Amino acid sequence: MHYTKTKLKNGLRVITVPMKDNPTVTVLVLVETGSKYETKAKNGISHFLEHMCFKGTAMRPSAHAISAELDGLGSQSNAFTGQEYTGYYAKSDAKHFKQIFDIVSDVYLNSTFPEAEIEKEKGVIVEEINMYEDMPQRHVQDVFMELLYGNQPAGWNIAGTRENVRAMTRKDFVEYKKAHYVPKATTVIVAGKVSEKDVEKEIARVFGAIKSTAKSSKIATKNSQSKPAVLISHKKSDQTHLVLGVRSFDTYDKRNPALTVLGTILGGGMSSRLFIKLREELGVAYYVRAGNDPYSDHGAFQISAGVSNARVQEVIAEILAECARMKTELVSATELAKAKEYLIGNMKLELESSDAWASFFGGQEVMRKIIRTPEHIEKKIRKVTSADIQKIAQEIFVDKNLNLALIGPFENKDIFAKTLTFKK
Repeated sequence: MHYTKTKLKNGLRVITVPMKDNPTVTVLVLVETGSKYETKAKNGISHFLEHMCFKGTAMRPSAHAISAELDGLGSQSNAFTGQEYTGYYAKSDAKHFKQIFDIVSDVYLNSTFPEAEIEKEKGVIVEEINMYEDMPQRHVQDVFMELLYGNQPAGWNIAGTRENVRAMTRKDFVEYKKAHYVPKATTVIVAGKVSEKDVEKEIARVFGAIKSTAKSSKIATKNSQSKPAVLISHKKSDQTHLVLGVRSFDTYDKRNPALTVLGTILGGGMSSRLFIKLREELGVAYYVRAGNDPYSDHGAFQISAGVSNARVQEVIAEILAECARMKTELVSATELAKAKEYLIGNMKLELESSDAWASFFGGQEVMRKIIRTPEHIEKKIRKVTSADIQKIAQEIFVDKNLNLALIGPFENKDIFAKTLTFKK
């Protein structure tokens, strides 16, 4: 896929992905800030700010004005906040490119943060926190991050705490936006049926005159462990949701392609080892997944599942046994080829739309990575050998790196701690 990348004098980066055969266009603005850029007292402000940007601008004075204009274009739009970046986007028929560009950039640059809307949105976000805590399959991921990183930004909930949310003021949003929403931290991606000339014109009109200011940094993540660890969130439930994981590598590490293939063999697809073992053979789980989750300065390889309460320890033992097997047995040529085709095929299927391409290139750019095309990524995956996978397994699957987070009707973590070993 052809793309171009340019940089304005103020530091803002622009990526254009022309797609002449696609009838849509996506405008995505990404800014390098998220929960890892926050202080403990303001944990949750990145996410809250994302909500508030849709509550009105000088040109579009209310949330309804923004949503009605987007709906009138037949557009799909949303925003999201992660640990390391925040995004705003809209997707529409390609003929509406200039209109959705104007709306997305206005929301990003000119939000007014009305006091009355802030107070109302506090209730919305508290209910969002409540909702996710009532979804153990999702909330167990928060428990897992808390277990790995504790009381530092990487271990905090992206949505923050209820207390923090209720205490935030308009001044907090204005100051945080001024510090973090700066050209040097911003990338604008336009993908779809659009000309590079038209993109350049709109970028220059809207972003060209913005003054360049310093980009804020984040605190480095402390990433050490000396023994297996367990964290339980007690919940009366009919099913236990767990994440069993180990520390791995950051997003720039050259070992990641091999680790990606390893994760696919263990828990990618309905023919993966753990899916066959836990669902088809033992009948103890509806879902099981495995994969690596890399960030700028840390990473975690994790296996997640929802399992019968009565058989949690049995499931943990089976997962550990399959991981240990990766250390001692070479993956067969047939299984290796299947995993590679699964990864490459799914990557191509996921890149069928303009918003997917915008996210694909934009995600790499804001993480300050060398942008790789799907063809390059495919080559890296195809080069992975069975020996590479075994070597990675031997590196990461060691007892002291083990972490178990679970949500279920348990309180005593000691009964799980003694089972955390790869040794048979």
